[in-house]
Amino acid sequence: MTSLRQLVLEETGQDLRHCRGCLACDVSADEMDIHLGSIVQLVLMNDDEVLTSRTLWSAPVLELARTACIKNLDLEKIILALRGEAVKRGA
Repeated sequence: MTSLRQLVLEETGQDLRHCRGCLACDVSADEMDIHLGSIVQLVLMNDDEVLTSRTLWSAPVLELARTACIKNLDLEKIILALRGEAVKRGA
């Protein structure tokens, strides 16, 4: 099975290995059960828990993701790719 990092790379062109863990993306919203920076780390660890997160399905979080990364990772695309994978896996 393809790793989550590889899936994100193939679906979005975003290489999460470029994340420096600066936590600038760790904005907060009521709908979050996992912060954006933690989502990135879970994907890098290939932890399927990320696919069951409420954070992936929150419209306000998706809006925040558009500008959250100061290293120009497109977190919106990443979230959308993870949503698609969650649907495929029935998560």
